[in-house]
Amino acid sequence: MFEYELHQIRSADLRREAADARLVREAVRTRRAARREEAARKAAAEETHTGRRGRRRLPRTA
Repeated sequence: MFEYELHQIRSADLRREAADARLVREAVRTRRAARREEAARKAAAEETHTGRRGRRRLPRTA
């Protein structure tokens, strides 16, 4: 009976450790996705904002 209880305790510990590991992997995955999204948003903002705004005031001369 004692061995069975030890087995149950060890099994519960392993399940908790596995759940914690899954939670950590999910957090890492979420942080990476957020970083990628932020980098994409920053790159898109840098592309759209150039030093020159609007059209040129005078047409080019030939």
